[in-house]
Amino acid sequence: MDDFYMITQEDLDDIKESISTQDLPTAVNTIKEFLEKQDLVELNVGVTGESGSGKSTFVNAFRGLGDEEEGSAKTGPIETTKKPEAYLHPKYKNVKVWDLPGIGTPNFKADEYLKLVEFERYDFFIIIALDRFKECHTQLAKEITRMGKKFYFVRSKIDSSIDAEKRKKSFNEKNMLDIIREDCENGLRKADIEDPVVFLISNFELGKYDLNLLQERMEQELPQHKRRVLMLALPNITLEINEKKKKALEENIGKVALLSALLATVPIPGLSAFADLAIVTKEIETYYSTFGLDDPSLQKLCESSGKTIEEFKSLMKSPLSGGINPASILSLAGSISLFVAENTVEYFVSVIPLLGSLVAGGMSYISVSKMLKRALDDIAEDAKNVLIASVQSEV
Repeated sequence: MDDFYMITQEDLDDIKESISTQDLPTAVNTIKEFLEKQDLVELNVGVTGESGSGKSTFVNAFRGLGDEEEGSAKTGPIETTKKPEAYLHPKYKNVKVWDLPGIGTPNFKADEYLKLVEFERYDFFIIIALDRFKECHTQLAKEITRMGKKFYFVRSKIDSSIDAEKRKKSFNEKNMLDIIREDCENGLRKADIEDPVVFLISNFELGKYDLNLLQERMEQELPQHKRRVLMLALPNITLEINEKKKKALEENIGKVALLSALLATVPIPGLSAFADLAIVTKEIETYYSTFGLDDPSLQKLCESSGKTIEEFKSLMKSPLSGGINPASILSLAGSISLFVAENTVEYFVSVIPLLGSLVAGGMSYISVSKMLKRALDDIAEDAKNVLIASVQSEV
């Protein structure tokens, strides 16, 4: 399949047969279960490097967690990882970030290491260095390339390097970053790594420096069905990521509307209206979680920014910001009476053989598409405003 999840005709026929024999609440649950199937695509990220390079902290930051939060990888000045440990993303259980044992021992052998960590299961590797990249890093990179997988060189703790240089009168942050990047890449060239690219990262200020460049490179090189998973899983900490999350979610609207169109062809009174509400509710909940606008995410943002949830919510203008309920969802359709009228027409049209089913399905497709597009535009704009406010409060 070229896409992350394709709704096949067999899937549609199965759902249609299933819901035709169910009561409305059971049918709604069937629809929700079907939508959740598209979140089964796994993404496995292997994070490796020398002891003390910030591997575990990167594992946490990549998943939007601090070092001391529940579910975080253990961190410390000595190597704490003895075997590969998978850490689930707090919102996307199909995303696993693996904290791999440290490299750089005197007898390090890249091929044996990759066998030890079960090389085949990872979609790509992040190779982290604290300072310059050493022979152990280049050995590993060459072996990963030989075995046909991707890796990314990350120079960590860049914030510490900047703090150490700020005392100099001649300090210029951009020049310093360019010097560090060039020094790392030149060292890799000398070790026979062709066209090396090094990404400068601060685990404690992940949104700064080269995160967007790293994300773009990973997105370009991942198979298409994995790209959406990556974009949704990344913490919403830059405006670029915010926009790409919106695009990834927007690409799903047509598939969701197609499911609604199918249900509109089933001549059961009230089914189309209940189904549309269930489908739209499920997607909108996903939007809020993905953009970090759900209450648990906002609470974490409050702790790091010093603002209150009320301050952030005052920036949110979406009609859904007061709560996801039938009334707020129906407001996306223009009015409750319009929504009811459309679904009533869909039912009467659906009982007409062949042509009626096509017309009813088309009406439902357009209705759900419009509602989700409006909701996504509003929520993405709210997320953008909250992100800008949180960054301003940290400066």
